[in-house]
Parts: sequence; structure tokens; C-alpha cells
Amino acid sequence: MTQDCATPEFIVNCTVNVQDMCQKEVLVKDDGIHYRKSCASSGACLIASSGYQQFCTNKLNSVCITCCNTPLCNGPRQKKRNPSSSSAVAQITLQLLLVPVCILLLLLDSILC
Repeated sequence: MTQDCATPEFIVNCTVNVQDMCQKEVLVKDDGIHYRKSCASSGACLIASSGYQQFCTNKLNSVCITCCNTPLCNGPRQKKRNPSSSSAVAQITLQLLLVPVCILLLLLDSILC
């Protein structure tokens, strides 16, 4: 049975405390596509998503992790867009630039605390 993740009983507020992003994992298994959604800190989510990029193939045993921080942004899968579109390229470029910054922030946080 497919459940609508946008119904009120499934909505979780990820904008409070340290876990300020929505993290969505998409796993392709023998028995279908599985979704796991949770809240995460922005640094942890961006590091996880960049670490799994090589496994995000949409084939069997594929694992894709995405992060977002707008209302209901980790809801149902959107229709595929043209991967060569400038917005997709800009988003990938931004994520790749944010990873070193997030790692640096995590290191600074562990040194200062």
C-alpha cells in the first residue's frame, strides 16, 4: 500500500534544533524502491549525500541521498527533468562546493567545543 507522505500524520518539522534539513534516501531493492526520510543537520546530510553519489545509479542496489530545507521538499519523487538543464547543473555545482565548507565547519566545531 502506497501512503501519501504529505498527509498530516506523516509530516515532521525538520526546522527546529540542530537537525535543520530533510534527508531522503532512495534504495532500489529486488522487491521495489524503498524510501527512508528523516531530519538531519545540514553538514551531516550534505556529507552523506556527496558520499553516496557514486552509488546513485537508479539500478538494483542503488542508494541515493538528497537533502533539502523547504516545506515538504522530500515528498514524492518529482518528474524527471532534462539533466543538462542549467538549474540541475547549478544545484550539483553548489552541492560540490558546500561539501568542503561543511567538512571545515564540522572540524572547527569539534576543535572549538
